[in-house]
Amino acid sequence: MTPEPLPSPSSSPVPSPRPLPWADCPAADLQAVHGVLTDIDDTLTVDGAIAPEALQALQALRDAGVPVLAITGRPMGWSEPFARDWPLDAIVAENGAVALFRDGDALRTEYAQDLATRQHNARRLAEVAQRVLREVPGTTLARDSAGRVTDIAIDHSEFCTLDAPSIDAVVALMRSEGMRATVSSIHINGWFGEHDKLSGARWMVQRLYGRDVDAPRTAWVYVGDSTNDQRMFGHFPISVGVANLMRFEHELSVWPRYLAQHERGRGFAEVVQRLLDARRARLQPVSS
Repeated sequence: MTPEPLPSPSSSPVPSPRPLPWADCPAADLQAVHGVLTDIDDTLTVDGAIAPEALQALQALRDAGVPVLAITGRPMGWSEPFARDWPLDAIVAENGAVALFRDGDALRTEYAQDLATRQHNARRLAEVAQRVLREVPGTTLARDSAGRVTDIAIDHSEFCTLDAPSIDAVVALMRSEGMRATVSSIHINGWFGEHDKLSGARWMVQRLYGRDVDAPRTAWVYVGDSTNDQRMFGHFPISVGVANLMRFEHELSVWPRYLAQHERGRGFAEVVQRLLDARRARLQPVSS
């Protein structure tokens, strides 16, 4: 399976060290954290549904006043009900292209690309999708494709299975058409444009909080589970993989700094529990 490219495709990445246990993250580092950025599929969810532990953890973060943004390859249409119902500040969908967040009682949708660009790309996306289906045997569009506005997604592990050579072939075809392409735990996503999960995080952190996500990067924890999280893992010093990340250990060139003990939603809850424990310790008055 082709790993997620690093920010500079022309350079040869040096593999990052294997992750440390999440329990080894210094409490002092956690006490300086401002907010949480997280993937959704197989990070918050199990078999497509949010894990109860993850939902409770999101609510605990909200109750503690900790900002949380979910950043996903899932489409705008799929994300809408969860942006309304889950205790999140926003969902940045389609790998940084679309943001959904509550504005009073309404749900607001904003785009990284203007309308003319989206309309121009729509025809090209449809053409590449048909080429993939025609040239790579066994490929099918993701079932959530009707809700997509800026990309295409090929299912490899959600409702059907593609082997590694087929996944590589889809990625190569998309890139030959000038697209960016990533492989998540369930889909192969391709799109036209320079946006990605990191640019989406920068956009929404500035938009919602008036903050620079890079100043400092240690103010944010990133949690993910797959090869398409590698740029985020490499960018944020406090990055964590839930334990099912090890499914991709032979495809990863950039590891998170830390690895949770548990998988999926339980792993996310584990990350949040330690973060909130450190936060409470910082806020607790010192007895004389």
